[in-house]
Amino acid sequence: MSAKKFEILVLNSISQAGLKRFPAEAYRIAKDGAHPDAILVRSHEMNAMTIPESVRAIGRAGAGTNNIPVKEMSGRGVPVFNAPGANANAVKELVLAGMLMAARNLVPAVRFVGSLNCDDETLSRRVEAEKKQFAGIELPQQTLGVIGLGKIGSLVADAAIKLGMNVLGYDPEITVDAAWSLPSQVKKAHSIAEILKGSQFVTLHVPLLPVTRHLISAKNLELMHAGSILLNFSREEIVDAKAVAAALASKKLKYYVTDFPAQPLCENPSVIALPHLGASTREAEDNSAVMVVDQVRDYLENGNIQNAVNFPDVVMGRESPYRVAIANANVPNMVGQISSAMAKAGLNIHNMVNRSKGEMAYTLVDVDSAVNKGLVEGLARIKGVLAVRYLPTS
Repeated sequence: MSAKKFEILVLNSISQAGLKRFPAEAYRIAKDGAHPDAILVRSHEMNAMTIPESVRAIGRAGAGTNNIPVKEMSGRGVPVFNAPGANANAVKELVLAGMLMAARNLVPAVRFVGSLNCDDETLSRRVEAEKKQFAGIELPQQTLGVIGLGKIGSLVADAAIKLGMNVLGYDPEITVDAAWSLPSQVKKAHSIAEILKGSQFVTLHVPLLPVTRHLISAKNLELMHAGSILLNFSREEIVDAKAVAAALASKKLKYYVTDFPAQPLCENPSVIALPHLGASTREAEDNSAVMVVDQVRDYLENGNIQNAVNFPDVVMGRESPYRVAIANANVPNMVGQISSAMAKAGLNIHNMVNRSKGEMAYTLVDVDSAVNKGLVEGLARIKGVLAVRYLPTS
């Protein structure tokens, strides 16, 4: 580890389970600081924030990064880390709770009981007489459509199967790892239309991107069975709220269950809206903090990258105390230019890894002898290089 003491700026309350993983002798944790090496954040809005030039990494203790100026950071060669899957079980449990609340009409049933006068001698008779209006359905043999089969979607699918449900799954961008973890009983759908036509329950587990904004619209809501239940625990804008309101009014949807209260759905009795509770468990907050702290620390100390939304994964074991990390635009001959600069400086390359992701590329180089300041400055002057760091172990 470098002798430098790293400064970490914390913009939200981050679990101590994570922060304790920063060694006190090498890190300073602060809620203010003019020259932080990294920033840890949860929901704080950073898009309008002036981010100091000293920042080398940003860590989001959660999955979504819409509150972070990712494109700007990419242009500066700064990776933005997140914690995919760390809150997956918490969200899965909330989705299951949402399905059960809708299937058994639990929210209106609770409201009914809350309206009763518990001192009334007719209480028992009213309960028995009026409970039939809250009769629901059971989940076995119902079909759940899962749109998005990442970590959360796969866990929801597995849990639904164990509850006796039939599961249809759709994800054109499914990763190899996600495909391996998906239960074999999940039937593959070839389109969102197929999911909506074939399911009584539909749950959404996709990131908010331009292509997924209003993924559920007035047009495709018409494909659903009358009385269907739509669950959204991804992002508010994945669905068209006005279209959902219309579908509820026409009884095309029986319930809309969401973690994102929004106009024009706030006072609709057929909307079960929760105050963004998806990751609000002690375990999820701990898991997210631990995961992102470990990633940020490994990057600051060793240059390794895992789970950065804007950089490729690059992990290389230390075989030399002298390491250079280079972030650059994904353009031709970059590796050749880096190698040539090393050779001109009289350095022997011990090990090198180069990976790209979209417009970004990243290179780790271990050399057999110490690197001087002139080489670092020379590498930084190569056209397309965005950031260079020298990471000796002592």
